[in-house]
Amino acid sequence: MTTNRFIIREAMREDMQAVLELYLHLHEDTIPEDSEHLRSTWERIMCDDDHHLIVCELDGVIVSSCVCVIIPNLSRGVRPYAFIENVVTHADYRGCGYAHACLDHAHKIALGNACYKMMLLTGSKDPNIHRFYEKAGYNSSDKTAYIKWL
Repeated sequence: MTTNRFIIREAMREDMQAVLELYLHLHEDTIPEDSEHLRSTWERIMCDDDHHLIVCELDGVIVSSCVCVIIPNLSRGVRPYAFIENVVTHADYRGCGYAHACLDHAHKIALGNACYKMMLLTGSKDPNIHRFYEKAGYNSSDKTAYIKWL
């Protein structure tokens, strides 16, 4: 891990553009057009106590992020579960532990909300990405995921 100081925190309203730019290193080709829909979606995320957009800030620059959504649940003793999405690190900062630190923060949020599990999906076929998630404590053997694209 680098010796640079970094901060793990939840995104703030003023972070929208930086997060959108970071998503260019995820799977986006362009930044969405500034619109009422974009701004209202961002505001919904910012106001949702169960939606945690976690960022890693290094020297004032957001270099990594993940989303942790706490989902209420009626099974498992009425305990919620956490869903992790949009795990990304800027290409220039990969391999330094920033995404792992974001996932660790998500883990703390899940524990603090008495979640009985955390889960994530990846579309990547890259074995390095799979090893990254395994090192972070996730496994691909307990569940089978199916996706229906809309």
